[in-house]
Amino acid sequence: MEAGAIKKTIVLKGIGVSPGIVNGRAYLFNCQDLPTTYYKLDTKVLVSKEVKRFRNALKASSRELLEIKERISRKEGIEPLFVDIHIMILKDKMFIRETVENIRERRVNAEWALKLTLVKYRDIFKKMGDEYIRERINDVEYVSERILRNLSGKSCEKISDIEEEVIIIARDLSPADTIQINTEKVLGFATDIGGKTSHTAIVARSMEIPAVVGLERVARQIQTGDHVIIDGTAGVVIINPDPEILKRYEDKKKHYQIMAKNLIRNAALPAVTRDNYRVEIGANIEFVEEIPSAVSHGTDGVGLYRTEFIYVNKEQLPTEEEHFLNYKRVVSDPGLKWATIRTFDLGGDKFVSDPRLAEEMNPAMGLRAIRFCLREVDLFKVQLRAILRASIHGKTKILFPMISGVAEIREAKKILCDVKEELRNEGVPIDENIEIGIMIEVPSAVMMADKLAEEVDFFSIGTNDLIQYSLAIDRVNERVTYLYEPLHPAILRLIKHVVDAGHDAGIKIAMCGEMAGEPFYSLILLGLGIDELSMTPLAIPRMKNIIRAATLKESKNLLDTVMSFSMVKEIEEYVRSYMVKRFPEDFPINNASYR
Repeated sequence: MEAGAIKKTIVLKGIGVSPGIVNGRAYLFNCQDLPTTYYKLDTKVLVSKEVKRFRNALKASSRELLEIKERISRKEGIEPLFVDIHIMILKDKMFIRETVENIRERRVNAEWALKLTLVKYRDIFKKMGDEYIRERINDVEYVSERILRNLSGKSCEKISDIEEEVIIIARDLSPADTIQINTEKVLGFATDIGGKTSHTAIVARSMEIPAVVGLERVARQIQTGDHVIIDGTAGVVIINPDPEILKRYEDKKKHYQIMAKNLIRNAALPAVTRDNYRVEIGANIEFVEEIPSAVSHGTDGVGLYRTEFIYVNKEQLPTEEEHFLNYKRVVSDPGLKWATIRTFDLGGDKFVSDPRLAEEMNPAMGLRAIRFCLREVDLFKVQLRAILRASIHGKTKILFPMISGVAEIREAKKILCDVKEELRNEGVPIDENIEIGIMIEVPSAVMMADKLAEEVDFFSIGTNDLIQYSLAIDRVNERVTYLYEPLHPAILRLIKHVVDAGHDAGIKIAMCGEMAGEPFYSLILLGLGIDELSMTPLAIPRMKNIIRAATLKESKNLLDTVMSFSMVKEIEEYVRSYMVKRFPEDFPINNASYR
């Protein structure tokens, strides 16, 4: 290309994982994948040397991560949780044993043996139904990449050394890379791979760095020095924008910054409509480290604490004390009015430390969640004991997942009663009046909602699974995701049935799926009578702002109108049009993203 030639503007669509708009010069963070060498080992002596070389690479990798952890720990307000996860994987006995056995039995070099281990892990994770758990393979890959670099003796550039204002472009960033970013220099980042629930995405949101992932080829399409716009809200990356686009995004950025500042300033205000209807707002979290962000964004409490992370990537099952310390940190946080702890939504597909458990044909509908708990009672009791022990340190609620009928909740309650009695006999103090709730996420629970409501203190509607099970949609199958429609009239009727049944029995109804945090759905959810909405922390200020500007009466009128439609397209178009006209500041037409 001739000097001074105008470069073509390219617009790429990925997954927006951390909101905000930035523009600046690109910096290609060049940490290339290492080619995996292969060679056979002819003698036992060479095999022994190769095992030693692998173990030395493990030690070197562990030292590097400990240095990163120490460096991060000196930063105020940042805890190196994700580094701990990678250190834990490095020490995982199954991971080490599998690689060493590949070296010894196949007589191959350490790099190739590690690759074979990674292939096996990928097969295990691929079968998992839960997106969050499935994306934990990324952490195993990050650790493997670090080991490979130490085997090869080749180092990777340090992201913490960047000393100029740039937007980072990379094939991928590990959580350890992301958490070391100097936010005064790095404006945002875009990567080829990644998803909303990856640890890198979670770190980006906690640090409030605009980010787009899952762009597939961005690292090949952008060169260092290119002008780039990152729109982490819409999931858009624009390479070499023309003056018109640049002006439009500058205006958009100013609008976003003003709106974000106003939203944060008012975030602590309650979500009360103009006609005095109050909705409790909770945050969905996976890690204790997410609580400060949730509180600063205006959460009332934790509406859903997912506890699966405590189990994943561990050779040994977590102890009662490990559970207790996690739960105590959540429920005792002074910024939270309550915390709802969901018992583990795990099954054979998620206990990756034992791949023999991951062989179900359809793990999403297999032995998981409450079904697994009721079969593995001793495992279940360990978690329940820890939750009850933590309950005296702050308002705590227990949430049982994937309940499909009355028999399951009664059996779960019996086990809970047994655990309470054990703790009383041991003289351990607990909250005797701890509230019990169930997830409504399968159609049978919807149809039995009136009977189930007699058994519990609250419902929490898990729309992610409820929608996919009700509409027969595999959310992770790209060929049918277009059919995943939260405003489908059947879904609205199912939700209304649950709310009516719960309210008739005098219990509160929460919603904790992705639908709960979508501002376009806010009035529909108000009209349905949801008492509590729980969402990702960054969605809270905008949702609360809309609720405060609305009335319950208009929400019910909107719901009555859309319930008369028979096609989802009619509902979506009507709701979109209504919300854009009704709340122009929250839904500027050029910036509106829907679903």
